[in-house]
Amino acid sequence: MKHMQDWPDGYGLRILDEVDSTLDEAARIAPGLRRPEWILARRQTAARGRRGRAWAGSPENLAATLVMRPEGAPQIVALRSFVAALAVFDACVAVTGRAGGLALKWPNDVLLNGGKLAGILLESAGTAAGVGYLAIGIGVNLAAAPPAAALEPGALAPVSLLSQTGAAVDPESFLIQLAAAYAGHERRFSARGFAPIREDWLARAARIGRDVTARTGSRQVSGRFETVDAAGNLVLATQAGRVAIAAADVFF
Repeated sequence: MKHMQDWPDGYGLRILDEVDSTLDEAARIAPGLRRPEWILARRQTAARGRRGRAWAGSPENLAATLVMRPEGAPQIVALRSFVAALAVFDACVAVTGRAGGLALKWPNDVLLNGGKLAGILLESAGTAAGVGYLAIGIGVNLAAAPPAAALEPGALAPVSLLSQTGAAVDPESFLIQLAAAYAGHERRFSARGFAPIREDWLARAARIGRDVTARTGSRQVSGRFETVDAAGNLVLATQAGRVAIAAADVFF
């Protein structure tokens, strides 16, 4: 693997030619985990996205999961979705040399020129003492975007890093940048909490100050995207007042 001297200390790595899902592999290896470990798959046979949706992948794109056994309450552990989003943003800047067009979409997407470039999915298992393990699944369209037929109605059109920037980067090289960026943000999160992560995330947020619609099942709330609060909730200013939303799909 190229440039392994840039791999962050304290993180393991396993590269698989084929696996059902890197998230499933994370669940399998979590009980014996001694340190955080990145799992990279060249091909997934049963990849999935948010709410159990199928994730359309390509061998040229990044399909990776970071699995760890963090301490702390589940609601604090889950804030690592924002840590991961910042890391994907920074990795894109590192491989393209520019931040223009990149934005973060609540809760777990990275946008490029208004299209969906990357998605993040957290899965965890609880124990009596707290969180048994956390798996952060990350898919990035490096060279190919899924077909429009794979999208749910109203979803943002997918884009690839190659088509939008001309930057050709292989999954292994991108993962090195991603892992290094994640390690830096993780150190800051562990030392200083969510506040600085939240500030940096908001500085890169898509549609802040503008109207959005949040959907959860049959419930739909529309309003002006004001902020993300200290618990990671989306805060909308609606006709009925300010509303904090813990989980939803957001549409522009």
